[in-house]
Amino acid sequence: MNLRNVDLNLLVALDALLAERSVSRAGQRMGLSQPAMSGALARLRKVLRDPLLVRVGRDLVLTPTAENLITPVREILSQIEQTLQQRPWFDPATDSRTFSISGSDYATLLLLVPFLRALVVEAPRVTVRILPRSSDARQMLHNDQADLVIEPLELLGATEFPHLPLLRDRWLCAVDAHNRQVPTAGLTFEQYLQLPHLVYSIGQDQQLNLADRHLAQMGVRRRIEVTVESFLLVPFLLQGTELVSFILERAAHQMPATGIRILEPPLVLPEIHEAMYWHPRHTTDPGHRWLRERLQATARTIDSGLTPTP
Repeated sequence: MNLRNVDLNLLVALDALLAERSVSRAGQRMGLSQPAMSGALARLRKVLRDPLLVRVGRDLVLTPTAENLITPVREILSQIEQTLQQRPWFDPATDSRTFSISGSDYATLLLLVPFLRALVVEAPRVTVRILPRSSDARQMLHNDQADLVIEPLELLGATEFPHLPLLRDRWLCAVDAHNRQVPTAGLTFEQYLQLPHLVYSIGQDQQLNLADRHLAQMGVRRRIEVTVESFLLVPFLLQGTELVSFILERAAHQMPATGIRILEPPLVLPEIHEAMYWHPRHTTDPGHRWLRERLQATARTIDSGLTPTP
């Protein structure tokens, strides 16, 4: 293929088609009419010698060739954008920039809230898009859907993506303050198992949080009566019930809900260590480096005074 005979603007159209899997939505994303977008698809099919999008029932589905193009096309466009926009410095006081950060409700409450408070003064022209946590954080980074993802090291661990530690936390138990099934002295493991349980997870695959996953790996059988995707709702769902749930210590101190009793867990649970991950293509970008350094500084002011695990 001779690139001199190819309109490289078609790469932008291809990226939109691969992401949206719809001619009309891709056209809206690019500000083109549907006929114009259909014309771009026709040219791409001719250049790549592949239909790219095929109709299955009422939906359009990517061909295997198109699936394999998603990551390289996004990376090529990202590199072009960075090359054209790159500056040798980033001034948060005057520069305009938009960053996307994916994280759980917990990461948002504990880390991003104080981070954003500081940004109002320090970086008035910086916009931060907070994205919900994804069950496939790696794909978000590959597709450039997020500049950073905040995930526990225990979930992502060592990956091809660079990462830096942020916060550590430990698990406690939470119950309604008037739960008569819970002794004043606290819960034994046997008493804990007799209670109905609330667990929070994420995504359609119901990915368990790390504490509940630890119990599942131990083969502990519990009576789970409620599941929820947002840990912020846990204290409110516990009120007026006999439910018990795990909750992270820092979150317990931040939540305004009343009528909740916090207890030491009746078994030893591993701590959680939140970290931020990014794609290597952003490592040397001055603005991205500033973002990482600012988040680390925020985390350092928070990550102290945690009660040692008994």
